[in-house]
Amino acid sequence: MANVVVVGSQWGDEGKGKIVDWLSERADVVVRFQGGHNAGHTLVVDGKVYKLSLLPSGIVRDGKLSIIGNGVVFDPHAFVAEAAKLQAQGVTITPDCLKIAENTALILSLHRELDGFREDAASNSGTKIGTTRRGIGPAYEDRVGRRAIRVMDLADLDTLPSKVERLLTHHNALRRGLGHPEVEHQAVIDELTSVADQVLPYMDRVWKILDDRRRAGDRILFEGAQGTLLDVDHGTYPFVTSSNTVAGQAAPGSGMGPEAIGYVLGITKAYTTRVGEGPFPTEQKNEIGEFLGTKGHEFGVVTGRKRRCGWFDAVLVRQAVAVNGINGIALTKLDVLDGLDEIKVCTGYRLDGEEIDYLPASQSAQARVEPIYESLEGWKETTKGARSWADLPAQAVKYVRHVEELIGAPVALLSTSPERDDTILVTDPFQD
Repeated sequence: MANVVVVGSQWGDEGKGKIVDWLSERADVVVRFQGGHNAGHTLVVDGKVYKLSLLPSGIVRDGKLSIIGNGVVFDPHAFVAEAAKLQAQGVTITPDCLKIAENTALILSLHRELDGFREDAASNSGTKIGTTRRGIGPAYEDRVGRRAIRVMDLADLDTLPSKVERLLTHHNALRRGLGHPEVEHQAVIDELTSVADQVLPYMDRVWKILDDRRRAGDRILFEGAQGTLLDVDHGTYPFVTSSNTVAGQAAPGSGMGPEAIGYVLGITKAYTTRVGEGPFPTEQKNEIGEFLGTKGHEFGVVTGRKRRCGWFDAVLVRQAVAVNGINGIALTKLDVLDGLDEIKVCTGYRLDGEEIDYLPASQSAQARVEPIYESLEGWKETTKGARSWADLPAQAVKYVRHVEELIGAPVALLSTSPERDDTILVTDPFQD
């Protein structure tokens, strides 16, 4: 049977939360393998809305094991707050249904502060990235620099002081250079010990649990955060996140081998959005952009920031299909296009007078590309809530089929509203 990796094929915000929740009905284990609490997922189950940032989407379902893998950077205080909020909504969160990898790096308050200091400085110089200021980037830097405090360190208070000292040797030098006061050693120790008892019951050897579950024949669903174009290597660098968001990261980010991945599902919005700074070839700074943003409720789950909106960019999604090895896509928010007389799709770019069929890696070239559009006839009927192809207007079906042709991947699922059951299944990613 196929274990499934779910990834965003654009700049994130494609509706991964709903699709993961929908798929988790057939999964036994749901795993977050990268990112942090800068990722926002909205789930609507039986009319009840759940907003998740750090916890896997499977957490709202009884009988599923949710896992936070070692590829994630973990803010323990954000975890405690999010868990409390969900528990107040009636969600059960115990060590029986949630495991956190022991080797997961922690996000501390000093990471969040450094993130803010840098973004403020960049704003003044005109080089702002548009981060969520959640400390994600600085935490990943410490992990790669081999000075991170990890979940397992909360259980070893004898060695914690020396590890904090090593961390502060680096951070206090940075803070002095940025003109900010140093962090006191004891303040970091207190921050960590204050939350240790609330985190340690969930700590485990995730790699071993996943290996045992795989060998037992359990279905595993890997849940990606953000989107392919925010990947630190393959995205619109430097306007990206600080982790690898592509499907290949599911293996090292959870402690499994690449053979554990059977099917890659790319979540794809029927138009394009992004939050933050950076290039966006099909962005519509006009009434179309406002229409898409208003009808699609395009505001960030984590930050509340208004998303930039534009026409569907087949060039970007086609590239995402290749980079991730996407087997099929889940096309979301088709209903947002209802009522438009004309719908445009970007099929290529023009760069310095030459037509190209890819997004160049250079920042300056990305800023210069011009979209090449083709126009399709829209539809007046509603697609909202459709649960079969027969419920869709003929022009909507033509739009979906044309998207498949342009990106080189079939539609496996079609989502027609935020409600979990408003989904048309074409191909089961968990097919035995």
